[in-house]
Amino acid sequence: MIFSELKLYELLKAKIGEKEAETFIQALEAKVKLEEKNIEYVLKKELKESLLTKSEAKILLPSKEDIVRLDARLTARMLYFWIGQVSIIALLLFYFFVLKGH
Repeated sequence: MIFSELKLYELLKAKIGEKEAETFIQALEAKVKLEEKNIEYVLKKELKESLLTKSEAKILLPSKEDIVRLDARLTARMLYFWIGQVSIIALLLFYFFVLKGH
């Protein structure tokens, strides 16, 4: 028994008796071991179900061409964004210094 089990055993022994406390602790240990086995079984089962074969992974993962195409689209969108930002700043500066100055 570990320290917490000993402490529980001592508390139970004072309340319900030595034999009953020992029986309770043994039943509790058996239940915990059973729960640990159940959790281990479920985790192993889920791990087996979640693993992909190489052919399945190839279908799900993007190819190099897909990644290059996506990168080109993102680069173009960033370029359009920055062109828009610079244009707005230039228009604001033009408004405040040229048109507002008169």
